[in-house]
Amino acid sequence: MSEEQNVSPFNAVPPVVVALAVFILGIECLFYLGAKGYVGGPTAVGWRLQAFHQFAFTSETFFLMVQTDRWLPEYMIRLVSYLFLHGNFVHAAFAAVMVLALGNMVGEVFSAVATLIVFVVPGIVGAVVFALVWPSPVGLVGAYPGVYGFIGAFSFLLWVRLRSTGDNQMRAFTLIGGLMFIQLVFGLLFESNGDWVADVAGFATGFGLSCFLVPGGWARIREMIRRG
Repeated sequence: MSEEQNVSPFNAVPPVVVALAVFILGIECLFYLGAKGYVGGPTAVGWRLQAFHQFAFTSETFFLMVQTDRWLPEYMIRLVSYLFLHGNFVHAAFAAVMVLALGNMVGEVFSAVATLIVFVVPGIVGAVVFALVWPSPVGLVGAYPGVYGFIGAFSFLLWVRLRSTGDNQMRAFTLIGGLMFIQLVFGLLFESNGDWVADVAGFATGFGLSCFLVPGGWARIREMIRRG
């Protein structure tokens, strides 16, 4: 067999992106194995619910910190930990696939640290905006606000490229527009828990962060402004 046939498909994906996907799937596999009784004993059946109780983001815990001005670590961690909890295996698997696909495109341009920032910070902002705009008793879980941060970063890269070639820059927002339309349809057909608010905030944050994180990004933006 040739060397090309033996090359892992993950070799081209930035390690930080692979690590995010593996972490998401690893946690989900642990929940699955526990629910099936393969690990953890009888109490493992409730691992998912226990993790949701301790690590899902909720508006209640956020406003409790704001009102008491006590920023407790066990509540603060929820701003990030919820990104790695999912409702079921399909929910987690789809998130991992999107992280790999979109994170790979972003990671080809961004540094490893910048790529991680574009996932985590939109997740944090998305959770806060979710609490402020849609104060729901239902906890927020899922990597999707971080994924939308990747979409925002990818849209920024496409926006810059279209600008440089003189093409219609609105094409850069085709992906986010399509995804938002799908979410709108699902929201009309099924009761929404408002998680789309976190997704939109994640996208906007990822797009904005890219101005500063992409190599030469801010300098490029200033040059574009001067050119008009």
